[in-house]
Amino acid sequence: MDNKNSKFEIFSKGLIKENPVLVLILGMCPTLGVTSSAINGLGMGLATTFVLLFSNIIISIIKDLIPDKVHIPAYIIVIASLVTILQLLLKGYLPALDESLGLFIPLIVVNCVVLGRAEAFACKNNVVDSALDGLGMGLGFALALTILGAIREILGVGSIFGYKFLAGDGIIGFVLAPGAFIVLGYMVAIAKKLKK
Repeated sequence: MDNKNSKFEIFSKGLIKENPVLVLILGMCPTLGVTSSAINGLGMGLATTFVLLFSNIIISIIKDLIPDKVHIPAYIIVIASLVTILQLLLKGYLPALDESLGLFIPLIVVNCVVLGRAEAFACKNNVVDSALDGLGMGLGFALALTILGAIREILGVGSIFGYKFLAGDGIIGFVLAPGAFIVLGYMVAIAKKLKK
């Protein structure tokens, strides 16, 4: 029972208590850059989840083989390899999403959420716990990006996931960069209020 609770706690902390976007304020470049629509937020979130999950698993497996002096470069090589695989899969199977996310996919390599989880958790824990941590943090990241993108898309163009449900134009500022800052600011404030 205790073991199940601790596994659930490892998984769930990334969703709520230590959400990378809303609590830890990490990964702001893709958070603000790609969330002009819900589908872009979801796509970027799931792409980052893929890299987080598999980098945590691989780093947890090879942690004892990496000398202390080169552990950060080794982690970056693992993460860069996974991002390359991800980018090739997106180009082959989801070219429209790959085009809309553009440069932000290769930037996952230097996303502080991914490298931070490798350094703070995966290199110190077993494979199962590391996988749960990567999955929880990734899904928390994806959830925050999807909600942010959905709010901006609803207010900016009156649609969600590309489905137009409001007549007329929205407030274009919400689709532009200032809208990202405004909506994210309110989301962080609400998260802090709910945490208390």
